[in-house]
Formats: sequence, C-alpha cells, structure tokens
Amino acid sequence: MENNRRNFLKIAGLAGIGMTMMNPLLAGEKAKRSKMRFGLVTYQWGKDWDLPTLIANCEAAGVWGVELRTQHKHGVETGLNAFQRAEVEKRFKDSPVTCLGYGSNYEYHSPDPSELQKNIEGTKEYIKLCHDIGATGIKVKPNTLPKEVEKEKTIAQIAASLNEVGKFARDYNQLIRVEAHGPVTSELPNMKAIFEQVAEPNVKICWNCNDVDLLPPGLEGNFNMVKKWVGDTIHIHELNSGKYPYQQLFDLLVGMRYNGWLLLEGNTNPDDKTTALKEQLSTFNQLVERAQNK
Repeated sequence: MENNRRNFLKIAGLAGIGMTMMNPLLAGEKAKRSKMRFGLVTYQWGKDWDLPTLIANCEAAGVWGVELRTQHKHGVETGLNAFQRAEVEKRFKDSPVTCLGYGSNYEYHSPDPSELQKNIEGTKEYIKLCHDIGATGIKVKPNTLPKEVEKEKTIAQIAASLNEVGKFARDYNQLIRVEAHGPVTSELPNMKAIFEQVAEPNVKICWNCNDVDLLPPGLEGNFNMVKKWVGDTIHIHELNSGKYPYQQLFDLLVGMRYNGWLLLEGNTNPDDKTTALKEQLSTFNQLVERAQNK
C-alpha cells in the first residue's frame, strides 16, 4: 500500500507538471505570485517600545520583519555584552518576527578625514552587532554632497567608504543597505553615480520612496536607473495617504519579481499603532494583488 501511495503521488506530481507544460498560462500565473513581504522600521511607530513589546506588537499585527532603528527604547546598541546580544538573538528566534537588521545614521560624505573615519569605524562595530543578534545587514546613508567640495570627489569618497565597510561586512555575512537619503544624494542620478563605483556585491540600495523619485524621467525611469542595485529592503511610508504613486511602484516590483521586504517607516503618530500596522498591511496586500492581476 505504501508503494502504491508513493506511485500515486509521483504520478500526480508528474501530471501537475504536465498540465503546466501544456498550459503555459498556469505556469505564468504561478510565477507571477509575489513573494514581497511587509515589515516595520522602528523610526516612529516602534521607537517607544522595548524589545519584548516590539516583538509582541509585530506578532499581533501579523508583521513578520523589523529593522531596528538606533537610539530607540528597544536599546539594541553596541554597548550590549555577549550575553545580552545572545538574548536579543534568542528573542527573535523564539518569535516568527525576523530581525532584518539595524538602521544606523552612519554617513560618508564629510570632508573632515577624522569624521569620515569615525563613521566608518562605527559602521564596523554595528556590523558585528548585527551578526551577533542574528540580523542580515545594516542600513547606512549618504546624507548630502558638501557644496564646498567638488561633487565627483565626494561621490568617489562615499563609494570608497561603502567598499571598505562592504568588504568588512562580508566576513560577518552582512549586507550594507544604502538608503537613498538626504538633500542631493537622494536623487537617483547621484545614487547611480555612487554605485557605479561600488565594487562590493553585498552593498545594495535601499529604495526610500522620496518625492525626488518623481523628478524627470519619472518613477519608472528613475527606478530602472538603479534597480540592478536594489537590495532586499525598501522603505515605504503610509500607503494610504500622500501623493506617492505606490501602485506604480508595486507594479514595477512585481514585474521584476522582487522578493524582498517593504518596510514601513511611518511618519504619522497614530494612537493605536498595532491597529494602524494592520491597516497598512491590508493596504499592502491590496496593492500587491492589484499589481499581480495586471
């Protein structure tokens, strides 16, 4: 009987493959299902939650990924000792919520060599922390291009710094996620200029849903300009307010079969943030569904 059952399952599986081969529409529909996931950046909506509360609220909302922002109440910082780091890792391992990484404020545009080095060395310390708590990467950012310095020089400096921290991060199996951020540097042609000089494959762009994304040549043109460098995290803001064309963005992501995380970086301050998270997740699912059905 066991052999008969196995043969039946094998034949059924082959039949399923055969049906897909005979009807390419079935294969297309299956491949089209999006694997994008919704998560949270603790920028505003999680900044006042300690770590157990943060994890519990994410679980209650059905949000399974989180990027921990620096200097917030959950207190996951480099001052943690080995035992405390292991405790953070265990809390996430015991939960369905994934700690995606750390949202730092490290930047590499300063013309002051000592300030630049301070940011590079700080990044390295938090790369170690990310490794120790079971995360997969650290978010960094360019923040501007100083007017008193030749633009090309600062772009080269930022890229060289990203290569240095990227190389360091490889030994810890971590990604460097570069948020498209700051005056001038958030403009996609400048992000492109930086990444054309980035050689480390674990250094990726974190798309940030900025208003400048809509500047000529428009959202699709700007996205296509850098999409080969877009990594496993994208920052979004409230999906049901504002003028950002989220449906168009979701269409582009589904079209490229993006399977990373879209992390909510809330700008508002709702009283019940867990309920607000559920509402954002519902809107996220609707946007994905509409993109898949096009």
